[in-house]
Amino acid sequence: MTVLASTEQPVSAGTVIEKIGAGNIVLLVLLVLYPAVASNFFLAQIGAYSLILGMIALSLMLLAGYGGMVSLAQISVAGIAGYTVAVFGLNNSGVHGFGWPFWIVVPFATLIGAVASALIGLISNRTEGIYTIMITLAIATAFFYFTQQNYSLFNGFPGYTGIRAPEFWGVAWRDPLPFYYLCLGFAVVTYAAVLYGSRSTYGLTLQAVRDNPRRMRALGFNVTAHKVVAYFYAGVIAGLAGVLLVWFNGRISPGTINVAAAINVLIIAVIGGMRHPIGPFLGAIVVVLMQTFAIDIVGAERFNTLIGLFFLVIVFVSPDGLLGLWGRIKPHLAQESLRSLR
Repeated sequence: MTVLASTEQPVSAGTVIEKIGAGNIVLLVLLVLYPAVASNFFLAQIGAYSLILGMIALSLMLLAGYGGMVSLAQISVAGIAGYTVAVFGLNNSGVHGFGWPFWIVVPFATLIGAVASALIGLISNRTEGIYTIMITLAIATAFFYFTQQNYSLFNGFPGYTGIRAPEFWGVAWRDPLPFYYLCLGFAVVTYAAVLYGSRSTYGLTLQAVRDNPRRMRALGFNVTAHKVVAYFYAGVIAGLAGVLLVWFNGRISPGTINVAAAINVLIIAVIGGMRHPIGPFLGAIVVVLMQTFAIDIVGAERFNTLIGLFFLVIVFVSPDGLLGLWGRIKPHLAQESLRSLR
C-alpha cells in the first residue's frame, strides 16, 4: 500500500502577514482603536466622513491609477445611489419613499450606481486624456442641473430630507460609534478589493491597457470591455459610498452632487496620490481636516483659495501626492536607522 504524502504546505503566520502587509495590519488596528481616544464629533465628522469621501475618491483612483481614465462623474454615481435610497426607502419630504427594507435598498442602490457608472464609461470610452475629463465633467454638470430642475423624480432643488440609517440587531447605526465602524467596514472591504484586484489577472491586464492599448488590441484583448468593467467596479465603490453619504447627511439634494463636489473628489485623489489605494483616504483626511478647522481661520470666502494653493503645492512638489512625498522621505529614514545601528 502506497502512502502519498501531502504536498500542501501549511500557511504560516509570517506568510499571511506578508500577503496582507504589516503596514495594513498596523493601520487597521489603529483605526479600530481610534474610537477609544476620539470624541463623537471626531468619530462622525472627521473619521466617518473621511472614510466616505475616501471611498468615492478610491473609485476615481481605480479608474485613473490602474486604467488611465480620469472621471469627474464619480460623485454623480454616488448621488444616483443616494437618490435611489431616498426614493425607494423612507424620507420626510412627502415625495415617493416607497419604504423598501434596507437590505433590499442598499444592494439595489449600489447596483443602480454601478450600472450608471458603466454607462458613463461606455460613453466616455470613445475619448482619451483631457477629452475623457471633459465628457465626464459634462455628464456630472448635466446630472446636477437635471436633479435641480426635475421635481417628479428628484424633488428639484430641495431634494429629499429625513433619510435615516437603519436600526437592526438592536443598534442605531447612525449613532457616531456604530456609524464609524460601519463606514470603516465598507472602507476596508473596498480597499482590500481594489488592492487584491490590482494584483489579479484582470487588474494586470487593465494596467497593460492603460500603458499601451494599441498593443493590447493587437494581442486580441477587448480594450473597451476592460475599461467598461473597470467603470462598473468603480461604480460599486462609489455607490456604496453614496449610500453611506446619504445616511451621514440625512438628506440628499443637488448641492450634494454639484460641480464643486466633483472637483473636490479629484482634489482628494490627487493630494493623497493615485499610485496606491491608500492615497485617496489620506487625501480625504487632509481635506476634511482643512474643511473643519481651517475654514474658521481663513474664513469661508477664502477657504477655496487655501485648498487651491495647497493643491498646487502638492502637485509641484510631488506629482504623486502625499504618497510620493513619503516615497522620497522613506529612503532617508532607512539610511538614518542604519547609521544609528552602526
